[in-house]
Amino acid sequence: MIDFSKIPSPCFVMEEELLRRNLRLIRSVQDRAGVQIILAFKAFAMWKSFPIVREYIRHSTASSVAEAQLAFEEMGSPAHTYAPAYIDSDFPYFLKYSSHITFNSFTQFERFYPQVQLSGKKIECGIRINPEFSVVDTDLYNPSAPGSRLGVTADKIGTELPEGITGLHLHNLCENNSYDLEKTLEVVEQKFGHLFGQVQWLNLGGGHLMTHKDYNVEHLIGVLTGLKERYPHLHIIMEPGSAFAWETGILVATVADIVENRGIKTAMLNVSFACHMPDCLEMPYKPRIRGAGQEPVPGKPTYRMGGNSCLSGDFMGDWSFDEPLQVGDRVVFEDMIHYTIVKTTMFNGVSHPSIGLWTTKGEFELYRRFGYEDYKQRMS
Repeated sequence: MIDFSKIPSPCFVMEEELLRRNLRLIRSVQDRAGVQIILAFKAFAMWKSFPIVREYIRHSTASSVAEAQLAFEEMGSPAHTYAPAYIDSDFPYFLKYSSHITFNSFTQFERFYPQVQLSGKKIECGIRINPEFSVVDTDLYNPSAPGSRLGVTADKIGTELPEGITGLHLHNLCENNSYDLEKTLEVVEQKFGHLFGQVQWLNLGGGHLMTHKDYNVEHLIGVLTGLKERYPHLHIIMEPGSAFAWETGILVATVADIVENRGIKTAMLNVSFACHMPDCLEMPYKPRIRGAGQEPVPGKPTYRMGGNSCLSGDFMGDWSFDEPLQVGDRVVFEDMIHYTIVKTTMFNGVSHPSIGLWTTKGEFELYRRFGYEDYKQRMS
């Protein structure tokens, strides 16, 4: 049980035991299915927790020079790198920090592969394929939407891969289940299966939400073992992000004011949906608040939650509480570690939440507190 008197506000707080619970499950899937599971930084990059992560999973995936360097320095291993487009000034750093480099197009591969050869390093090169099969409802998160810029479609590949490509990479899931993966693989084998004999590894990308309570882990293991039986020479890689940090932590906020307009009460918080919880507005989805009803209940104190930026749409609602909220009350948003910290901004210069860990010993470990200099240095 977290002692909130020890937690500053605002603050992202990861619970170590919940993180370890997810890591145990992920490692179990890896071991039982005989695949490699790596951490995707785009969803979770709280690097001060990596010593815990490394006890279970040793490698990670990157989509930028910064992520690749973080993998090299803080995960202690070179990255499996994929970026939608590489540029000349960055590519030497990708060579330095990567074990795998996947290209989004054949033109990118042709442009940069000579540098891979000249580097003298053993770097595996892959090409991203686009199965043009959608299982994601929100187009903002759908890599296989019509006209997608991500990956090469089957009609552009033909029967032979260029020399130097040793793997294929695909990614069309977003917090999906194993049945969506199964359907995807049926399409991928139909469209690209003739290429499998030419490669050594197949990266199934991210979006595998295997730590969700309703995820059928046994079915996932069956899908993966079946794939390996059909193609025993292939090294299978998965790179979930959300699954690592799913329901492992919270965002602690404080009520700064209560305002009312036309009968609508808004609890003004010291956090922002736009700045600190952008997926709530983008996806969109309504987060859970500890101790509050997810839907309004007639007769109970009901409030919108208002963010502290000046964006007019920086609010969500409504939640019902057993007792009226007061200035100074804590409001705790559940499941706020994945795709939050990595996407936060300092718009308006609003107070940026601290980051910390609630340890298995029942102690709070402050990872980082942000101040004026952090904001100032980002601006120029």
